[in-house]
Amino acid sequence: MPLSYLTRIAQTPAPTFHEERRADLMASLWEELGYATERDSVGNVLTRITPPGTEGRPALLLAAHLDTVFDAGTDVTVREDAGRLVGPGVGDNSASLAVVTALLRDLRGTPAALTRPLWVAANVGEEGLGDLRGSKQLIEQHRAHLGAFVAVDGYLGVAVTRGVGVRRYRANFLGPGGHSWGDQGPSALHAMGRAISALYALHLPLSPRTTLNVGVAGGGTSVNSIAGSAQLLLDLRSLDAEVLADLDSRAVAALHAAGRDTGVTVRIERVGDRPGGHLNSEPLLPLIREAARDIRVEVRTASSSTDANAAAPHGLSAVAVGVYRGGNAHRTDEWVQAASLGSGLKFLRRMVDLYQRRPVR
Repeated sequence: MPLSYLTRIAQTPAPTFHEERRADLMASLWEELGYATERDSVGNVLTRITPPGTEGRPALLLAAHLDTVFDAGTDVTVREDAGRLVGPGVGDNSASLAVVTALLRDLRGTPAALTRPLWVAANVGEEGLGDLRGSKQLIEQHRAHLGAFVAVDGYLGVAVTRGVGVRRYRANFLGPGGHSWGDQGPSALHAMGRAISALYALHLPLSPRTTLNVGVAGGGTSVNSIAGSAQLLLDLRSLDAEVLADLDSRAVAALHAAGRDTGVTVRIERVGDRPGGHLNSEPLLPLIREAARDIRVEVRTASSSTDANAAAPHGLSAVAVGVYRGGNAHRTDEWVQAASLGSGLKFLRRMVDLYQRRPVR
């Protein structure tokens, strides 16, 4: 059962940009099962199963991300509570890593069942400012060898078929600082406040859905000092690429205007650019629905920002599917229904089997 892997994975910290320990663990687990693993320049772990006679055929790539949203100092102890496993990151995405590892275990000794290559990756950089760097690297490097990309991430019964485009910015506001009584220079915090107010005053269409969020903001040094610096992180999202581009330009202009109006320097850095749009999931959806029926689960399609977004610019069929039931994602009391992991494994194995039965082109 995947349960045998889950606690060990979840209790190995993997903050975004610092996934090395968990990457080492995944490579070790897969190598213990008899698979050769490789690492690329960004830290992804990859194993390729290419049975004799399948060489040169497009591969199905399953990818489950390594990183979590939690800082390095977070207590990631997993506890049991009435059939649930509870702990930071126990679901997103430790449960998915556990299920793909159990799939590799079950596939041992049965390569003849594969009519085309199957690749499995544990990738970096899905969360936060990771900007999908792991999945982007996998697809950019291996696009010519891939037939489909499946991000294993999320709740059982959900298939993400449309990527939400995301732009993210870090804005630094810089002024001379000084004493709150003895000096009269401009305040970086004043400029940042003006910027936040202007950002939230921007018009956002109701359809296609489009959002704006200042998720982090701060600055200054003391109550009796004029703030010499302040910083914010801005998240922009839309289901439409043109709408997102328009919002992007208006938001950047609002940031610059706030600095100009208050006499503060503004330095803006784009720290995230996740492509969005349709993921060409149509060839995969019938397989996903049939595999889900076998475990009596109805599939709901959704729009989200996942590793599958990275496939959008490449015309590669992609989807993100979940393999567990749980809740409270991105919270320290996240939980996973332990019994659901077996169902998730059956679903994923059946989906892979159905993909293998497709006519070879």
